[in-house]
Amino acid sequence: MSAATASPAVFEAVASRPIAARVVRDGGGRTRRRRATGVGGGRAARFAAFVLGTVWLVIVLLPIYYMVLASFRTQGQYLSGNPWLPTGGLSLSSYGTVFSATGLGIDFRNSAILTLATIIIVVLCSLGAAYRIVRRASHFAAVSFRLILFGLAVPIQAIIIPIFIIVVKMHLYDTLIAVILAASASLIAVAVLLMVNYVRAIPRELFDAMTVDGAGEWTVFARLVWPMARPVLAVVSIFAGLGAWNNFLLPLILTQSNANSVLPVGLYKVASTSQYGIDVPVVMAAVLLSVLPLVLLYFGLRRQFVQGLGGFAIR
Repeated sequence: MSAATASPAVFEAVASRPIAARVVRDGGGRTRRRRATGVGGGRAARFAAFVLGTVWLVIVLLPIYYMVLASFRTQGQYLSGNPWLPTGGLSLSSYGTVFSATGLGIDFRNSAILTLATIIIVVLCSLGAAYRIVRRASHFAAVSFRLILFGLAVPIQAIIIPIFIIVVKMHLYDTLIAVILAASASLIAVAVLLMVNYVRAIPRELFDAMTVDGAGEWTVFARLVWPMARPVLAVVSIFAGLGAWNNFLLPLILTQSNANSVLPVGLYKVASTSQYGIDVPVVMAAVLLSVLPLVLLYFGLRRQFVQGLGGFAIR
C-alpha cells in the first residue's frame, strides 16, 4: 500500500504507536534500535536548568549588589536607610576614606607587588621545571617530580611554624621578600602539575625538528614551549594571582609593621580596630576595590584562560 492510497485509519494506527523506540536500518543493511526523545522531556530539562541557573545567579549577585550599594553610602545613611534600596542619597566619601584615613593605599601597593612578583616566580619556575621533567626522562627528573607533587599533600597551615623559623633565621622577617618566597613556594606544586600535563601534550616531532635544525635547549624553550604554553600560562597566572592577592595567613605571620602590610591584613585591621564599631561602607568600599584587580586580571587573560581549560578538558 502506498502513502497516496493509505486510508486515514492507517495513519491513525501508526500515530498511536508508542515512540519509545524505533527500528532503523543503517547503510550496511543491519537494523538497530534507536530510542526517541520526547519533546516534552527536553523542554522540562531546559526549564529546570533555566530555573536553577536563575536561582544561582540571584544567590551570587545579591551579595555583590549589597556590597556595591553599601559602599556608596555614609555610615549614617547605612544605619538609617534600607540596606537593599538606594534611598537617602549616595556618597563617594567611603572611597576617599579608604585611602586617606585607613592607610589601605599602602596595602594596595604591597599586595600589587606581592601578586606580580609571585606570578612571575611561579610561572617561570613551574614552566622551566615542567620542561626539564618532560624533556629529561631520567630517574632524577621522575624523583624530582614526585617530590614536588608531595607538596600537594602538605597544607601551608601545617608548616607555618617551620616557615616562620626559617624566615627569622634568614633575617627576612617583616619583609615582603619573605611573603613573596613563601607564597610562591606554596603555589609551585599545583603549577608544575598543570605545566607538566600541558608540555607533555606538545608533539615530540616538533622538539625533534627544532633539534635537527640546530636549536639549543634555550631556543626550543623560548620559541616552541613558551608560545605553545600560553593558554596554561594564563591559567597558572590567574591561579597564582588569586592565591597571592587573597593570602592572609602568610602576611599575618611573616610581617608586623604597617609598611609591609598587605590588603587582606589591612581589611582585617579596619574591620576590627574601629573605636565605635565597624564602618560598614568603608569596609565594603575597600573590599570592592580589592576585587577590581582580580577582575581586570581575568578579563585580560580570559581568552587564554578558556583555551587552557579547554585543552585540559580534551586531554
